[in-house]
Amino acid sequence: MDKKRVTELSIIANNVRKHALTAVYSAASGHPGGSLSVADVLTLLYFEVMNVDPKNPKMEDRDRFVLSKGHAAVGYAPVICDYGFMPIDELKIFNLTGAKIGMHLDCNKVRGIDCSTGSLGHGLSLAVGFALAGRVNGIDYMNYVLTGDGELNEGSNWEAAMSAAQFKLSNVVVLADVNKCMIDGRVDDEMKVEPVDKKFEAFGFNVKRVDGHNFKELNDAIEWAIENHKNGGDKPTAIVMDTFKGEGVDFMKDNYLWHYGSLDEEKTAQAYASLDKYYKERCDRAEKEA
Repeated sequence: MDKKRVTELSIIANNVRKHALTAVYSAASGHPGGSLSVADVLTLLYFEVMNVDPKNPKMEDRDRFVLSKGHAAVGYAPVICDYGFMPIDELKIFNLTGAKIGMHLDCNKVRGIDCSTGSLGHGLSLAVGFALAGRVNGIDYMNYVLTGDGELNEGSNWEAAMSAAQFKLSNVVVLADVNKCMIDGRVDDEMKVEPVDKKFEAFGFNVKRVDGHNFKELNDAIEWAIENHKNGGDKPTAIVMDTFKGEGVDFMKDNYLWHYGSLDEEKTAQAYASLDKYYKERCDRAEKEA
């Protein structure tokens, strides 16, 4: 991935973050912290990696994506809209009466969504089911599931991880957003899950740990997972992403109190100004990332 592409993706990710904050402001509620921490990986998946088509959202061989940490919908919805599955104006009425895009995305209302999520701990099970269905139907596609370190408290994740390894689902890729915060506090204080990478290794996964805000590292890790599958590998992959909750907005960064919240006009303006500064820093870092 060259410098030019890293810069292009940085522009997209910056727009995604701004759209997410606008939606939180419009709805007077949302989950901005964890949405900002995953903006980069979501941007990379849709605009660089995944085989999906807004004109044919149900094509059989499309790659599947599961937002297991479903409360991060306010960060996922802008990606869906920017990519062309839904009109961008839908974000202006995010979670309001009559809106198609709500606090947790409904696959019956939002084009391009493979499944409805919200109850934490279920996403990896869904991805395992998608992968097994593809095997039964003779259709090969990748299955990406985005989870969080707070969500990994849930035991159902580890049952699904055992299943993914048992059935040798090399086309399952877990993207673990380790932002070290959850709704009630620091993850280590509430229910420690580290070392996340060693846990997935123990459950039979190939594992890489990367900077979740570095497009080059993320892209290399995902390409490695895809090659593992294409070359006949027999293990699923876990990419453990070290991130920051609220990344890009100085007063939100690494602050669990912004797991959920609202923004008034003044705070929104402050957040936008912070994102503009952050975007410049990301562009300056593009030389190193690429």
